Amino acid sequence: MITDRHAHAMTHTGAEAVRHYEKALDALLHFREETGAEVGALLDDSPRSVMGHVFRAYLGLLGTEERDAAEAAAAFGAYLRDLPGSAPTPRERMHVEAASAWLDGDMHRAGHLLAELVVAHPEDALALAVGHQIDFFTGNAVLLRDRIGGALSAWDRDDPHYGLLQGMYAFGLEEAGHYTLAERTGLEAVERDARDVWGIHAVVHAYEMQGRHEDGIRYLDARTDDWASGNSLNVHNWWHYALYLLETGRTDEVLAVYDAALHHDGSAGAAMELLDAASLLWRLHLAGTDTGGRWSALADAWAQRRDGAHYAFNDAHAVMAYVGAGRIPEAERLVRDREMWLRDAAPELSNAAMTAGIGLPVCRALVAYGRRRYADAVELLLPLRRRFQEFGGSHAQRDALQRTLVEAALHAGRHDLARTLLSERIQLRARCPYDRDAWARLMRRQGGS
Repeated sequence: MITDRHAHAMTHTGAEAVRHYEKALDALLHFREETGAEVGALLDDSPRSVMGHVFRAYLGLLGTEERDAAEAAAAFGAYLRDLPGSAPTPRERMHVEAASAWLDGDMHRAGHLLAELVVAHPEDALALAVGHQIDFFTGNAVLLRDRIGGALSAWDRDDPHYGLLQGMYAFGLEEAGHYTLAERTGLEAVERDARDVWGIHAVVHAYEMQGRHEDGIRYLDARTDDWASGNSLNVHNWWHYALYLLETGRTDEVLAVYDAALHHDGSAGAAMELLDAASLLWRLHLAGTDTGGRWSALADAWAQRRDGAHYAFNDAHAVMAYVGAGRIPEAERLVRDREMWLRDAAPELSNAAMTAGIGLPVCRALVAYGRRRYADAVELLLPLRRRFQEFGGSHAQRDALQRTLVEAALHAGRHDLARTLLSERIQLRARCPYDRDAWARLMRRQGGS
């Protein structure tokens, strides 16, 4: 039987199809847009390829797009109906089971299955990459670190993908709080492969979490040609660049980046890109910055998607857009829709727990903030502030919610709470301008006490 370059058997897959598989895998690890085309070429050559169909199923899920996931589920289901039970290898069967679980809505089980798979097959880069993204979508910082860390020792350091695994590991280290090691590992990863945009992204996160915003700007500026175009992560890394500008007080430049990269007439309207746009404008909204007509255009883009209940993290950012645009009835309609969906949702759906436990309370809090019911926003967010990770995203992304709680506490006159929240933040990131500014505002409200 033909194998990939790490000696994994590839059932019903010809030699040319394996070459397309390797190209698709390399493109996936580099976040290049030709990933889908290479998987398509793989299946054109070998229509019964187990790993080809698994790969295509994963691609339908990784964008957190409801329609793509539905199409992937239909295609994968049709394939499985004609797949002999004895055909796949044990490794391939675990991939099939993981893809099926995620397509059925159980992202957590899919992540667990892929973790089991790489114990026996630590050089399965597809399993590692997909599992890593699941850990990100479910906010599991420990697994973001340990899934990759547990496999790295099995890899040859001269393997062309070793550095890309290091980039993933660096992000896991950062999310787990190991900022110095994350920075060092990420820098080494990018030295191995200058176009490792996820490794660049990991370094950027490490700087963000330490309040080293000028360092982050210099790093991204020095590597603009490597990350700013030609990959599907470029909008997100521009978002990080804009966060740095915001923290250093360059609001005009923030809005210029927003208009050029985050959201404009030519934007694709992908959920992950709209999410970044909403997150940035919301931070400006919390600061009382006039953003012109940008909120309205962004809210229109979310409304045009007509998303159902698929990923609660996306829902929260759609609500930010509606509230920011002053279209609170639309935000409230989304909340009611998710409440109705939950009544009949199967308990094994990952998004059911995410929506019930975090997503809906967050959305209600954002609506309360928009209606200037600041005390209500505090009561909704306060019990969740150490659990926000349960509905996904990174610490940097979820900081928009932490800041919302701080601002709601200040507006509600909950000065003792605001002091506690800001003290926590300042001890961790003494150089963060937002924290210093919020502390100064608190002192003024308390008469300098």
